Amino acid sequence: MAPVIFDRRQRKIAPYSIAPWCLEQPKPKLIPLLESLRGDFFCMPFGANAQSFRGEQHPVHGETANSNWKLVGYERVGPVTELHLQMATKIRPGRVDKRLRLINGHNAVYCQHRVQLAAGPMSFGYHAMLKCGEEPNSAYISTSRIVHGQVFPEPTEAPENRGYSLLQPGAVFDCLESVPTITSATADLSQYPSRRGYEDIVQVLSDPENDFAWSAVSFPADRYVWFTLKDPRMLTGTVFWFSNGGRHYPPWNGRHVGVVGIEEVTGYFVYGLQESARRNSHNSLGVKTALTTSPDTPLDFKVISGVALTPRGFGKVQSIERSAGGVTLTSSEGQSVAVPLDVEFLYSK
Repeated sequence: MAPVIFDRRQRKIAPYSIAPWCLEQPKPKLIPLLESLRGDFFCMPFGANAQSFRGEQHPVHGETANSNWKLVGYERVGPVTELHLQMATKIRPGRVDKRLRLINGHNAVYCQHRVQLAAGPMSFGYHAMLKCGEEPNSAYISTSRIVHGQVFPEPTEAPENRGYSLLQPGAVFDCLESVPTITSATADLSQYPSRRGYEDIVQVLSDPENDFAWSAVSFPADRYVWFTLKDPRMLTGTVFWFSNGGRHYPPWNGRHVGVVGIEEVTGYFVYGLQESARRNSHNSLGVKTALTTSPDTPLDFKVISGVALTPRGFGKVQSIERSAGGVTLTSSEGQSVAVPLDVEFLYSK
């Protein structure tokens, strides 16, 4: 899902990242996911999937991120426009229905994936990637309340493989503003782009008691916020992938910079299905890292991704709360912006 242009009447805001090699001719020969790496896509199972699971060997982020979708329909009913796509999965037989919905007057994309698969555990995730530019600390990242945060348990990249990471593997934290690094200092992950030359991954677990969980990236100089809402009982955590020139092997070649992945998931970091389905440090806390699929009981995954224009001086998003006709975004400086939105979409059948 990219590029996406928000608020086309007043301004053209295109927040999603498109990998630089996607624009090259001829294109490098890569797996389909990397060949068209951009925007946002649905992952099933989420993660690298280096290990097989019960005889299933899934590609990176699954068939839904690598195979072609079939057009089912496109319609407009009143203020709602909806695109319906479908995929028949083969590795674990089943069907996934993708619906992308727009509502007149809303600067948001309503995204739903209905999954009907053969029985078994499965990890899931949305994989949004934002381009934050190259100006240091020009974007502010925030989330709803974090119940647990942890750095990827091993180095995200290793020098012997021409890659570099800075955060302390496995370190536990309770806020993005103070995360341990391998230098014994701490890093503020809420300000980005930063840590140029490094590639790092962390995961935070959402509070399941919240009505909805959210992630947001504020661009004060450009005066807008990108945000996403989800049901924290269906997508239990958020993986942050900070990609700022830390990979020096093809096709990255040190040129994938200023990109942050904000990946709403039910999974264990980016390992894959095998590690998400078995006992791990997150489900030992009572947080699901996989859900059980059944051919008779569909699973619905929904996210709302939107953009809000902000006044001068609006910095980091402090809260996103329901309000009349939508939500209100409030900054750490106390400024508020009302956003028309159909929050009930997250829970409707």
